Amino acid sequence: MEDGNHSDTSNTTVSDSKNTGKRLPGKAFTKRRSLEKNFDCKVCGKTFANSSNLRIHKNLHTGEKPFECEICGKLCNQGSHLAVHKRSHTGERPFRCEICGKSVVNSNSLKSHKRIHTGEKPYHCEMCGKSFNERSNLVKHINIHTGAKLYNCEVCGKSFMSSSNLKTHEKLHTGEKPYHCEICGKSFIQKSHLVIHNRSHTGEKPFRCDICGKSFVDNSYLTNHKRIHKGEVQFQCEVCGKSFMTNLQLTTHVQTHTGEKSYFCEICKKSFIQKCQLIVHKRTHSGEKPYDCDVCGKSFSVNLYLKAHKRRHTGEKLFHCEICGKSFFDNSHLVSHKRVHTGEKPSHCDICGKYFYSSSNLARHKLLHMGKKEFRCEICGKTYVNNSDLKRHKRRHEGDKTFHCEICGKSFFDNSNLIVHVRTHTGERPYHCEICEKTFICKSDVNKHKRTHSKGKPLECEA
Repeated sequence: MEDGNHSDTSNTTVSDSKNTGKRLPGKAFTKRRSLEKNFDCKVCGKTFANSSNLRIHKNLHTGEKPFECEICGKLCNQGSHLAVHKRSHTGERPFRCEICGKSVVNSNSLKSHKRIHTGEKPYHCEMCGKSFNERSNLVKHINIHTGAKLYNCEVCGKSFMSSSNLKTHEKLHTGEKPYHCEICGKSFIQKSHLVIHNRSHTGEKPFRCDICGKSFVDNSYLTNHKRIHKGEVQFQCEVCGKSFMTNLQLTTHVQTHTGEKSYFCEICKKSFIQKCQLIVHKRTHSGEKPYDCDVCGKSFSVNLYLKAHKRRHTGEKLFHCEICGKSFFDNSHLVSHKRVHTGEKPSHCDICGKYFYSSSNLARHKLLHMGKKEFRCEICGKTYVNNSDLKRHKRRHEGDKTFHCEICGKSFFDNSNLIVHVRTHTGERPYHCEICEKTFICKSDVNKHKRTHSKGKPLECEA
């Protein structure tokens, strides 16, 4: 009887606890807690509170995905995962951040997002101590230490540290670009790439450097930019010792040593180190110039050229020579200019042996050897080796002197004449005779002077 009464009392206690929602006192609570997790996974040993959770978990080991999306056919191992996936089709984002207003598809994503505001990074790497706001990011990071690449591409055999990276890679083989820009129609493999691209239309640059105030369209660009302030260089070439801010820059650079050029133009068979270089090159065949200046209407084959061109309208010269203080619209011109100080001429003509400061100068020079003058003036019929020389010539017909001296107001047909003229104000004489050390403001003057040493004999090719 005592046992029966004890049993009844115990049952009543449990029943009352369920009804009232109060915590069980003493042994009854301990006993209930001990029964909470008694379903063990025989594969990994993980314990679950009920058989249904264990069943769902086992799908991870078997790879079974019994839940299928009727819209796109995607398979999921849990019904809850399918429900979240369907929101990618409906656009539903029911979980909203009360701090910034951003909406996400599930509560876990909201928790992870909020850690951006709080700065909380609860997941720590035991190897290097680095912290992360999401467990998935920690798992990916640990693979860097272990070198584990468990996900293999069945097409090319390349391995990846995560299934998401593999899925993204597989789209390169299928050509699938499911994310489309509604403004220009451009397509992307990843949604994140579309988001970044959209900012090129809106002008939005939400990632701002707290040191210099410069803004960027993507956080990774900001991270790389900050390394400039820190003087931090992470990636070094083992061949020449040159350092780079990003691994992509290093990878591209290494190919200059190996000579590997994996991308070929099917029209002229020219090869390139990077795919983007091939895309730009193809525009020389098609004549495509998709980037237009909204000020003067001039078109460019590369967005970088457009950005440099726009600085000519604004007068913004971001690239400064630390030796003489001269400023330039783009970095390539600064690099070429610095060689005037160092005397370095890395571009070599294999016909006459002449050296040049830049590959573009060499390319123009070679056209003289080939006798190619494909650019003809429709007014007087005069021909030129490149389009820029033809444009410069046309200004003389039009009387267009677009380059003005800020000191005295004098105008010129082309920028090179303006540069030489400005030296009469500054006193700069960058060209010197290596025989008598006399200096000159322009190259043509030093060439004329050299003939006085050679007694009128023609100099070497000065093309």
